[in-house]
Amino acid sequence: MAVRAVLVEADGGSRGNPGPAGYGAVVRDPASGEVLLERSEAIGTSTNNVAEYRGLIAGLEAAAELGAVEVEARMDSKLVVEQMSGRWQIKHPGLRPLAARAAALADRFDSVRFTWIPRDRNRHADALANAAMDAAAGKPARPVEPVEAADPATAKPSWEPRPTDTATRLILVRHGETEWTVQGRYAGRADVPLSDRGRAQAAATGARVAELAPSVAAVVSSPLSRCTATAEAIAGALGGQPVRRQDDWVECDFGAWDGRTFAEVREGWPGELDAWLASTRVAPPGGESFAAVAERVDRAVVALREAYPGETVVVVSHVSPIKLALRDALAAPDAFLHRLYLDAAGISVFDMWPDGGVAVRTVNDTAHLVTR
Repeated sequence: MAVRAVLVEADGGSRGNPGPAGYGAVVRDPASGEVLLERSEAIGTSTNNVAEYRGLIAGLEAAAELGAVEVEARMDSKLVVEQMSGRWQIKHPGLRPLAARAAALADRFDSVRFTWIPRDRNRHADALANAAMDAAAGKPARPVEPVEAADPATAKPSWEPRPTDTATRLILVRHGETEWTVQGRYAGRADVPLSDRGRAQAAATGARVAELAPSVAAVVSSPLSRCTATAEAIAGALGGQPVRRQDDWVECDFGAWDGRTFAEVREGWPGELDAWLASTRVAPPGGESFAAVAERVDRAVVALREAYPGETVVVVSHVSPIKLALRDALAAPDAFLHRLYLDAAGISVFDMWPDGGVAVRTVNDTAHLVTR
């Protein structure tokens, strides 16, 4: 069976690093998500990174067997994805032959794209790799049940309306305005309070959320006061519901840039700023990369989907976490982060179904602020 384009999902790991190791790889039809081929193997005692590369190699070999000419290889290993994309150097001598082998296989296709995905979206390859690790450790073999792709980019395309009562709805709210918002300063972990205007925005947002969702299962907030104050105003409008602080929704740590304007950062760190703007893997000096923020935000989103099936949750957070959540909900590239503007007290809404389906309903709604 010859196919033109395929999606490869690969993973690998070891129990001990080094320890009993194995890999798994799945080749899917990118339109339907149908599994075309699987590969897995126990490879004795090895490291996580070696096993991950072996999984990628097995997936590319399987894609070649199918006669594919276009491949998107997805892995939850940032190291392998970044090294194969040419953005990170391969410093460990034991990985260089494996990377060279993977590159030689990639050259056989017309195009290959390497993409990082969160572990939750790599569950099938992860299950195969874990079964292989069990085999390497001498444990009884466990059957691996097929896992459908929990990713909107691989979900079967459809215009058919879906029942909202089975979806978890997230109402994402950026906190109200602060003095730093007006001044255009990076506000990361600094606990900058709401301004008078920000408190008025929070009250207006509470009224709007109460209109959108009279029944809310939880109000979740970043632990910083500009968010908790906004969340408390919303919770009050919903009847005094308690606010749950959740650290994964805190703003990106901008390190040395916290409290500075873009112009000040451009003047003081021109090279570092250019590198940061060019890659989500680069962190500000002493700070946190957007890739790291994305990992914790994905973890938080998955936790809410699993904890509140069919219910509505309000999340009050910051620009970076909300942008990253929307980027993933829309299966958008990183360029999306630079093209989306989020106003203070703006509201965004999306639904998530248990099978991985997503519907984005609202982005940066500020109508409730116009007349207030």
